[in-house]
Amino acid sequence: MTHGNNKPGERSLIGQIVKPSDLVDYQEGSIVSRTIIDKKTGTMTLFAFDAGQGLSEHTSPFDALVYIFDGEAEVSISGEIFRVNAGEILIMPADEPHALRAAKQFKMMLVMIRD
Repeated sequence: MTHGNNKPGERSLIGQIVKPSDLVDYQEGSIVSRTIIDKKTGTMTLFAFDAGQGLSEHTSPFDALVYIFDGEAEVSISGEIFRVNAGEILIMPADEPHALRAAKQFKMMLVMIRD
């Protein structure tokens, strides 16, 4: 059985039941990421943000879904601040400036679907 254009790191997860929080660890003073799926049609990346860490304001040409599975994130979209907690999602619209900051340590899954 083939699985499309999966990269070697992705293949190891196919057919496996895993907890996203087990796939990325916190690192003091850092942001850690692990790409789970990377295809022409979209990506899925896991992140672990240490407290106080963040991504500066930027835009993306695609809508992006953020799912927080541990901790709490502060997300700004076009200047509006959202507090997103474990178990919650937030969709960041394409071409709108957004930024993320760890109000306290948090882990998230970022899913981007390309047009």
